[in-house]
Amino acid sequence: MKALLVRDVMTRNVVTVAPGAGYRQLVDLLVEHGVSALPVVGDDRQVLGVVSEADLLHKVEFNGADVHARLFERRRDRVAKGKAGGETAGQLMTTPAVTVPADVTLTRAAQVMEQHRVKRLPVVDDDGNLVGIVARRDLLRRYLRNDDEISREIVGGVLQGVLWLDPIEVVVGVAAGHVTLTGKVDRRSTAQIAVRLVRALDGVVGVTDALEWGFDDTTVQRRYTFDV
Repeated sequence: MKALLVRDVMTRNVVTVAPGAGYRQLVDLLVEHGVSALPVVGDDRQVLGVVSEADLLHKVEFNGADVHARLFERRRDRVAKGKAGGETAGQLMTTPAVTVPADVTLTRAAQVMEQHRVKRLPVVDDDGNLVGIVARRDLLRRYLRNDDEISREIVGGVLQGVLWLDPIEVVVGVAAGHVTLTGKVDRRSTAQIAVRLVRALDGVVGVTDALEWGFDDTTVQRRYTFDV
């Protein structure tokens, strides 16, 4: 039951730019490689920032306008107008860059993307050097596993490998990534654990819990805790 990590889905051959790269060069690279953002790196591959389509569009947005910030303008507008006057990656980039290590899960990477409202993340090693880049579409790869592969991992990895259950006790059905668990186990807590483990597997989009149990040990645990 090994979860996919960022290193498993990231792009390793990353198109990067130096801080001195000019505006026209940045536009050409974005168009040529079909990407929406470029990591800006130093000579040692340290990630200095990220320059995106949005950063470049500020020049279009404020073209011909006064790029000097007014005293009471909102911070976002001041930053945007400042970037409108920029001509190099170092002047246009968003910094500090939001990055992730290669050994985090896809779930964690998705959380970072959502928190910072970005579409892609530079992936760095322990020294902060660029080793890859992961985009939103890469995170969806966890759902590309076929049903047979998911079923085998549930039976061998969860039921037998973790819970030590006889496969004949639980019937596993998988259709388009949705898992249905039927059958009967000894305890209610075992059924609950099985559902949680299955739901966390790569490729599983949902779980229907139709499991029965012989003994509800969860009420015993709650009463024992209360008594203590």
